[in-house]
Amino acid sequence: MDGRRVAALALNRPDLRVPLPKGLRRQVEGRRILRVARRAKYILVHLEGGGVLIVHLGMSGRMVVTVAGGAAEPPDKHDHVVFTLEDGTIIRFNDARRFGLIDFTTEAALPRHKLFAGLGPEPLGNKFSGPVLAAALAGKKTPIKAALLDQGIVAGLGNIYVSESLYWASVSPRRIAASVQGERAERLVAAIRSVLNRAIAAGGSSLRNYVQASGELGYFQHEWAVYGRESEACPGCDCGGGIRRIVQAGRSTFYCAKRQR
Repeated sequence: MDGRRVAALALNRPDLRVPLPKGLRRQVEGRRILRVARRAKYILVHLEGGGVLIVHLGMSGRMVVTVAGGAAEPPDKHDHVVFTLEDGTIIRFNDARRFGLIDFTTEAALPRHKLFAGLGPEPLGNKFSGPVLAAALAGKKTPIKAALLDQGIVAGLGNIYVSESLYWASVSPRRIAASVQGERAERLVAAIRSVLNRAIAAGGSSLRNYVQASGELGYFQHEWAVYGRESEACPGCDCGGGIRRIVQAGRSTFYCAKRQR
């Protein structure tokens, strides 16, 4: 999308999780895309003229790209928003469950937008470190698993990657968040960075209906150490008890009780 003009924007329904912004087609059509960025779990499409399109994929949403002249998938009833670029490339926002959203704001207003106010640092950014994480966790009485899912602590982490990071950092998901300090916090930050970088390289985790923008599956699910592996043997561990599953705040957590303390 970078550098290309939006020739047409089709809005096939008035809402997703929330109503689509009024006048969205007028704000987007004919504008050149300056860059595509990300903040937390939001895609940010920066347009000439200072506008910013905010996209969240929700649980089942996906942006599928068909390059100009390429073989296109047939139209789907869940193609709710369709971008046609000046060179004929088509990007379809497909969301069967409609948990995603699209909003519009300006560059100047973006830092104050309700979706971004209070977000924590990016886990792969320079502002995220052991001391930063330790300070954010100080005084937190919740389990560390729940704290890492709090977007105000660190932005963008989801359930799968938190379970995996805690495993590689040897930190129990039951541990009180405030006790993750010093060397333990440094170890956890390093594990988070490693897990996310490996996941990105593998194209993400295809669980149920997730695919990449090319339509291909992600492959990181084949590298999971603990997630979804209840009762299986732990990799590189002699615990004998296998991987355990517990439920925390309505979400499944997988861990090794011997390795993770």
